Amino acid sequence: MFRKQSVFTFLQAQIAAFLGGITDYCLMILLTEVFKLHFTFSILISGTVGAIINFSINRFWVFKNQSGYSSPINKQLLKFALVVLGSISLKSFGTLVLQRVFQIDYRIGRLITDSFVSYGFNYPLIKYWVFRANEEQNVTESN
Repeated sequence: MFRKQSVFTFLQAQIAAFLGGITDYCLMILLTEVFKLHFTFSILISGTVGAIINFSINRFWVFKNQSGYSSPINKQLLKFALVVLGSISLKSFGTLVLQRVFQIDYRIGRLITDSFVSYGFNYPLIKYWVFRANEEQNVTESN
């Protein structure tokens, strides 16, 4: 059962990441192509919007049973903001390196960078740090 729940939580988190990510990616293209912002600035703005969507879905759906409403939202928001800052920095830098060094179009470079950042950075930090259930809470609930 533990394994089923872990897989289910992972899939839910991927849906949250996808919805935030698709918003982020489409807004990045809109800001870059239509409003002519440099893609690194577009990633900053679009990443912030995508993060708000991702946080909301994670807090109220994905990790609701893990830490849910018992953890103060301010504490979770602060932790999530730190993860987002790291994520946006990695995405911007990775996309820039792929574009400048390897001449990969920023849209493709962003997709490549996102896949590494999402699975190797965002998901572990969101699951095990931002929305981690308190050990005391788990003991209390099991009694």
